[in-house]
Amino acid sequence: MDSIIILNLFLVALFILFTAFFVGAEFAILKVRMSRLDQLIAEGNKKAVLAKKVAHNLDYYLSACQLGITITALVLGALGEPTVQKILEPLFIEFEVSAAVATILSYIISLTIVSFLHVVIGELAPKTLAIQYAEKMTLLLAPALYWFGRIMKPVISLLNGSATFILRRFGVEPAGHDTVHSEEELKLIVTQSYEGGEINQTELAYLENIFAFDGRQLKDIMIPKEEMITLQKNQSLDSMLKVIDEHEYTRYPVTSKTKEYIGFINTKEMLTSLAAGRKEDFKEFMHEIPSYKETISIKEVFLKMQQTRTHMALVTNNQGKTVGLVTMEDILSEIVGEIKDESDGNEVYA
Repeated sequence: MDSIIILNLFLVALFILFTAFFVGAEFAILKVRMSRLDQLIAEGNKKAVLAKKVAHNLDYYLSACQLGITITALVLGALGEPTVQKILEPLFIEFEVSAAVATILSYIISLTIVSFLHVVIGELAPKTLAIQYAEKMTLLLAPALYWFGRIMKPVISLLNGSATFILRRFGVEPAGHDTVHSEEELKLIVTQSYEGGEINQTELAYLENIFAFDGRQLKDIMIPKEEMITLQKNQSLDSMLKVIDEHEYTRYPVTSKTKEYIGFINTKEMLTSLAAGRKEDFKEFMHEIPSYKETISIKEVFLKMQQTRTHMALVTNNQGKTVGLVTMEDILSEIVGEIKDESDGNEVYA
């Protein structure tokens, strides 16, 4: 076989591999997580340092990848037709194919073969690898891409600057790697992480509960008024102890003679004092109980209760009437699931 043909075939194979490099690098730096690169840098991975520089300057190195892909495509187009014509020339002579037809056939055959190899080996295969193994591919390809970007800086800067100029005329600013994800994108990432085995069923449930946290209101999780267990201000100690023994809650709302809610007591404080022989006034164990409208978000109530170190609050309607009760346990159970009492397995509401 003619040495020119061998050289051309070698160059075709080489530039298909160059295409694979640029395509793989492009998808890898788009897919890789910056937080993971930071972790690798902290562990002393030197390749991760260059990888972060590349991933951080996303617009520039995506332009470098596009430039590389364009150059390789042009070279393949230039090499393909004459190489195929050279290989098929004896066949064309034998069948007395005219020069014009031979040129057309060579172009069609070379376009078909080169396009097939270019798409399958140069694009689809590296793209799939980059998506599935983004971290490994980034660490492998980023150093070479970094130096290609340095060498081709004048050309890339010209192309990138031109594209940025045009985009800005339409009010579009270039985006970096640190562009935030929307909630829907995060949900998709979480689902894909679960399907890929990165997180387990319990972790998936926690994350899904967190996503639902903001959208829920207090009325969605409150204990209805008719299910509330309360103590009365003037109730006898024996009667109180009977209620406490029956329900085994830590905190109970306290009502006045007029059935108004005047606070709550912590039974641990009261029972500890009684066990120590201190006969303190019932009022000494009373704590102020806040109230929130039923339409307020769970998140807002959680933050307020956390700041004030309150474990129990009343829920009111638009008229200010008490319609239910919420505890810190109720709110936390929205994230971690139902909190069970260690003694009998019942939900802890108070």
